Amino acid sequence: MLYELIGIVRPGRIAEVKEIAKAAGNVVLRGGGVVRGITNWGVFMLPKPRMKHQVKYHSGHYFIMRFDSSARIQHSVRRTLSLDPRLLRYTLVKMGNTLEEIKDVAGQAEWPGKGNGLL
Repeated sequence: MLYELIGIVRPGRIAEVKEIAKAAGNVVLRGGGVVRGITNWGVFMLPKPRMKHQVKYHSGHYFIMRFDSSARIQHSVRRTLSLDPRLLRYTLVKMGNTLEEIKDVAGQAEWPGKGNGLL
């Protein structure tokens, strides 16, 4: 199954984003999955301020990771991410089950406003 992880890390250091993405990717790889790609979207304003560990954040560093794995590995990724205090928010979306559904999905997730006239 193909999954897409969208993560928002507290802004500040790119090294934190890399460490979190690497940790999630390692969970996928150890479980026999495949990481299709990781895309760094950069720092953007949050839709609404977010409190985390008594600090209010107005912006966050967004990244996307697409990976193929079993449902069990996807749950392990969720567990790993939920324990990391640097992560402000994340979501995992299942993009498809069959090869026919996911064959055209690229590893990189482009920001909608980059050169395609959408924003």
